[in-house]
Formats: sequence, C-alpha cells, structure tokens
Amino acid sequence: MSTLPTEFERTEIGEIQIAPEVIEVIAGLATVEVKGVAGMSGGFAGGIVELLGRKNLSKGVKVEVGQREAAVDVSVIIEYGNRLPEVAAEIQRNVKRSIETMTGLTVVEVNVHIHDVQFKSTTVEKNEDVEAVLRVK
Repeated sequence: MSTLPTEFERTEIGEIQIAPEVIEVIAGLATVEVKGVAGMSGGFAGGIVELLGRKNLSKGVKVEVGQREAAVDVSVIIEYGNRLPEVAAEIQRNVKRSIETMTGLTVVEVNVHIHDVQFKSTTVEKNEDVEAVLRVK
C-alpha cells in the first residue's frame, strides 16, 4: 500500500490528488453497507486501534492505486445464514461502483477475503454474559 498521494489530474489552476487512505475508507464503507456483512476483519493492529477508542474506517481494506486505476482487497466477516458467493459478489459490485463514482478512478479488481462467519446467537450470548457480570457487580 502506498502512503503517498497519487497524482490524479492536472487542471489549469492546479492538480488534484486522492490519497490511498481515502479510497480505503470509501471501500470500507461500501463493504459494510452490503446486507450480510457482519464486519471487517482487520487483524491484530486494527483491534488495538479500536480498543484505544478510534474507529478505523479502513479496517480490513488494502488498496493499490495507480494514475487512473485502483485494485482493492477487502477482508470481511459474513453473518451466518447468507450465501457467501452472493454476499461477496455484491461487495465487489458496491465497492467498484462507489469508488468509480466518487473518485473517477477505474477499479480493475475487488478481491473479497472471507475470514470468518458470525453467528447471531453468539452475539446475544455475549451480551447476556456482559449483562450478568454487570448485575453481579
């Protein structure tokens, strides 16, 4: 992933640059909008950032940006009960559409990496456990 902004377009009064981090945020938001996505999988470092209280909108997203094209990798957690290929295909369509609409870049590929499946009952059980601990204190 490049951290330097890429030169996107020159106009008569200057140049326009879009930082790769901006494209990561767009891709992350477009991914979580898709029905069936439980969340992003950002690994250990992303978890630490969230523990420190900062929301990382590009968690689980990696982009490679050229002058006119972009390639995107997203790592996701899918809700149990959804057809994984259908959710992944919708993620690809939504990410591509969002980036191309907002930036004018051509998205050449969107790779979806499914890292986990989240069970709805597990979330409920965890919340009940937390409530039980809070009641005991």
